[in-house]
Amino acid sequence: MYFFKKYKNRMMVTAVAIILIIIIGVTNKDRISLTKFEKIIGNIISPITKVTYNIGNKVTGFFSNLSNISNLKEENEELKIKVAALEDANSNLQNLIGQYDFLKNEASLIDNTNYELISAQITSKEPGNWYDIFNIDTGLKDGIGKNDNVIQGIETENGVIEEGIVGRVTDVGDNWARVVSIISEQNRISFKAIRTQDGGVLSRSNDGEIIGYLFDNEADIVPGDKIYTSGLGEVFLQDLYIGEVDEVQEVEEELIKNITVKPAIDFKKLFKVFVIID
Repeated sequence: MYFFKKYKNRMMVTAVAIILIIIIGVTNKDRISLTKFEKIIGNIISPITKVTYNIGNKVTGFFSNLSNISNLKEENEELKIKVAALEDANSNLQNLIGQYDFLKNEASLIDNTNYELISAQITSKEPGNWYDIFNIDTGLKDGIGKNDNVIQGIETENGVIEEGIVGRVTDVGDNWARVVSIISEQNRISFKAIRTQDGGVLSRSNDGEIIGYLFDNEADIVPGDKIYTSGLGEVFLQDLYIGEVDEVQEVEEELIKNITVKPAIDFKKLFKVFVIID
């Protein structure tokens, strides 16, 4: 009602204009030229017809725009769904790319190892940047026991995949186990250098590297030498790959040689490991 009250006069003028247009059309049906009266009427209603024509176009355009907006909204929703699907596919692809080295080494390790292995997923870790202490999703029901060695497949020279030592199981439940890695100071690892067979102990870490000492202060150990577990102490199995010597430092007053070892395992990117079971 408010609309009709507000635009009452305009609607009346428009109605009169329409009636006059009809009259002119009817009376001019069989004539070529207009009468003087019809011309006057035509001059009067011409602006009105122009306005009504423009209004009609605008109304038509308005509803057309509404239809276009509706279509655009539907297309936008479809695009959002497609973008989300592409982002999900890209995330999965990036995840596979990030895991490529592990998956390749995993397959080779399973085919060539002499150990019985149980695959385990890491479920949580201690706060910090490094996987020095973490939990896995296998336990007693899977045959996991305390002090079992935890490894990964590591590619060494000439593409050979070896058992790289990650750590050992320290606590175990029915379906979980806690692993303390070799970069944790809770571990002491007896080692040997494969080139010279010189041995020593790794007992502390610094920024992801492991620090220890050689039994023989005259041992011919140099950066780049590969070291393996020696099996002494019966905590870690023999001949599991630890990493490469990064630095050798002589401490003259103590008559010892300290070494710093860069582990073969990337302790910032662990997500899956193997447990060696007896």
